[in-house]
Amino acid sequence: EALRDAGIRDVIMVVGYKRSRIMDYFGDGSRWGVRIEYAIQDRQLGTAHALKQAEGLVRSDEFLVIAGDNIVDSKTIESVNKPWCIAYKRAEEPSKYGVILMRDGKVEEILEKPEMPVSDLVNTGIYCFGREVFDYIGGRTDITSVINAMIADGFEFTCVEANLWMDIVYPWDILKVNDFAMKISGKVLSGRVEGKVIGDVSIGENSIIRGNSYIKGPAVIGENCEIGPNVVIMPSTSIGDNVKIGPFTYIENCVIGDNVTVYPNCYLKDSVIDSGTVLGPGFSTLSGETYIRIGEEFYRVKTGVFIGENCFIGANVVAEAGTVLGNFSTVSPLKVIRDFIPDKSNVV
Repeated sequence: EALRDAGIRDVIMVVGYKRSRIMDYFGDGSRWGVRIEYAIQDRQLGTAHALKQAEGLVRSDEFLVIAGDNIVDSKTIESVNKPWCIAYKRAEEPSKYGVILMRDGKVEEILEKPEMPVSDLVNTGIYCFGREVFDYIGGRTDITSVINAMIADGFEFTCVEANLWMDIVYPWDILKVNDFAMKISGKVLSGRVEGKVIGDVSIGENSIIRGNSYIKGPAVIGENCEIGPNVVIMPSTSIGDNVKIGPFTYIENCVIGDNVTVYPNCYLKDSVIDSGTVLGPGFSTLSGETYIRIGEEFYRVKTGVFIGENCFIGANVVAEAGTVLGNFSTVSPLKVIRDFIPDKSNVV
């Protein structure tokens, strides 16, 4: 949408992992008023390698490169308007990203995830390139090394500050981005509402909000959903399509995917529930300060739980704060789950 609003009509998506889901969703781009072509990256070797796969489809001498897992606005895209331009954003935790060393508006070098703080200018991964960039990729796999090589050969890269940019790095970032993305203008009530709706709430077609339910925006509910009766949905909650939520359930600051079933008497807060999952009656998520392990590192965050797709959770299960339950997992009734549980687990 941001690309379209910035006047861009031709889009090349480089896809690899689970590419069929992405291609099925976006199709030819006509829903968004753009034309989409696809380049296939069979092995995810890096950003420069991904860009190289699109070379044969790029028909112009100047083009933008942008990451697909970021939120940006059209103003940011419009500002990156000439070759060899990079968008940056100031960040409190730049060590998670590549940082830009800049002098007099010119990029001197990009350092990937430096251990010592050398700059607070984060590389957003939004670039305007000319075709010469393809000549420099060679065997390089990441774009930052390509840019550094071009700078060393005399190319001048300039910087502009992004107006709006957010990145998803860790699971809990999904909640931050979801909250940030909820800029709904007024109520959009396409379904049938028997309960009470307050604030900016969007309800999709053929959805029904049954009696004595209470929804406080901002909130988004997709199509063909059945909510309630006697359900409370609090702000910053996104609910996908074809979701059923049973009576006496409380939901706050959650992202719930498509085709999820939530049985009665559940309590969900600060959590992400992926598509196709079934939550048995009395399921509760705890939320609070906790440590989450990602790879070999531990992060202290305030969050709820993260449940993968197509999981089945039995009755009266409690998930402790920071729990990550992998895809296609099953949890027996009356269990307490915690920490990281890998895909296709069976908790008995």
